[in-house]
Amino acid sequence: MSTVPPVTDAWLVVPLYNEAAVIGDVVTRARERFPNVVCVDDGSADASAAAAERAGAVVVRHPFNLGQGAALQTGMRYVLEQTDAEYIVTFDADGQHQVEDAEAMVQLARRDDLAIVFGSRFLDARTRPGLAKRLVLRTAVWVTNQSTGLRLTDAHNGLRVIRRDAASKLDLRQNRMAHATEIVLNLGRTGLPWAEYPVHVLYTDYSKGKGQSLLNSVNILVDLVFN
Repeated sequence: MSTVPPVTDAWLVVPLYNEAAVIGDVVTRARERFPNVVCVDDGSADASAAAAERAGAVVVRHPFNLGQGAALQTGMRYVLEQTDAEYIVTFDADGQHQVEDAEAMVQLARRDDLAIVFGSRFLDARTRPGLAKRLVLRTAVWVTNQSTGLRLTDAHNGLRVIRRDAASKLDLRQNRMAHATEIVLNLGRTGLPWAEYPVHVLYTDYSKGKGQSLLNSVNILVDLVFN
């Protein structure tokens, strides 16, 4: 058992849509280090919300599916209005993100007085997205950097740490995949200090079976072009 105290000044915000098969384990593992987790059930048709609640998460529900951007906005609003947390950690529901990466990113934000820490799967060689996905993501990064003026290596990684003052300036209007670029644009405009941190995104059989590995990346490009 770890002797390091859990992270109590941060809340995990987890957008949740039809992940009943894995969300219980994801929340259980996350709460070993982050006791405070809010899942935003975005109109799931399965038992995702109940599984998240059994694992100890606070669950906020959308009556119908609005998209990941809307779920993140709801989750961040909950943390800002209902808690005194200093940091918000956006975290995926499908098991691809690593809790130890999230904790290290919060530690970096504290140590270096950073308002935003972006996770990047391209700062080391641990993540293996496959050639097609890598090419699509690299293209999305280029488009995002051109539109935001920032120079990120991985603009569409869902693992981020956002300090309260930065989160309070976010007003996401893009409900679906283009919200990732909108977050970068909004955060960049704050002028607050930021950094990237190398993270391991684990592409599991489960996520690949749902078609998330490449399809989400293509959806990012479609939303970037048409939104």
